[in-house]
Amino acid sequence: MYELKTTSQFAAAHQLRGLAHGCENLHGHNWKIEVCVTGSKLGNDGLLIDFRLIKGETKSVLNELDHKFLNELEQFKNVEPSSENIARHIFESLSTRLNSETVKVSKVTAWESDSACASYWIDN
Repeated sequence: MYELKTTSQFAAAHQLRGLAHGCENLHGHNWKIEVCVTGSKLGNDGLLIDFRLIKGETKSVLNELDHKFLNELEQFKNVEPSSENIARHIFESLSTRLNSETVKVSKVTAWESDSACASYWIDN
């Protein structure tokens, strides 16, 4: 099995409704996003998938979030724009764009700081 990982960043503001320790106030993060893809077979070019394709699709997804107030976006109207839900949203968006018979998005991690992150993956 092969695993590739890319990292990207975006900045955005959010409020976590229902918390009583400050995060319910409007605040922002510079998120670092790790995207992992896996597969067991390389193409004739010796690649699982071109890093440029992963980075390009990730950039497209992150452009929808970058420098936005996440609570106002449709994908977070009814769910908290937490790091957990951000990781899930990016995972699901990239899965529709990148998954094929030979490559699957296996995990997305959203780092909201150097010491705190949340990951999303599907248990098989």
